[in-house]
Amino acid sequence: MKSIQYRPIGIIHSPFKTREEVSVQPRLSRRVKGTIELQPNYKDGLSYLQKFFHIILVYHFHLSKDFILTVKTFHSDSSHGLFTTRLPDRPNPIGLSVVHLESIEKNTLYVSNIDIADGTPLLDIKPFISTLARQYGTTLGWLTDIYSDK
Repeated sequence: MKSIQYRPIGIIHSPFKTREEVSVQPRLSRRVKGTIELQPNYKDGLSYLQKFFHIILVYHFHLSKDFILTVKTFHSDSSHGLFTTRLPDRPNPIGLSVVHLESIEKNTLYVSNIDIADGTPLLDIKPFISTLARQYGTTLGWLTDIYSDK
């Protein structure tokens, strides 16, 4: 298989300076504010993005370490497959987060509910469309028991 390369389109800034400071779950980052500095040549791609309340950030886990395929999380004493978790140590360290879009000024996006380390390279931005999740009847997988009464 050919090598795949991506070029960052911007940098994500947050109050989390180390990977240990980053919230282990997005719900623990409510109200945490951050900014995204998009490279100026991508500014036109932001047209109409302010119409969305939430956006999906696709990024490179630049602080990622070696991965293992069976892991224990803080949620459970049992081991789970890496691909059933949101842990950053992965074969391809690509992250995905949904954040609240507060505002846009030129090529800077102001967001909240950020759960990403400062200095993280941004690969892409997509609008979050909640009706798509409902349309497919999503589930929480092995996390159902943990979140079912919350």
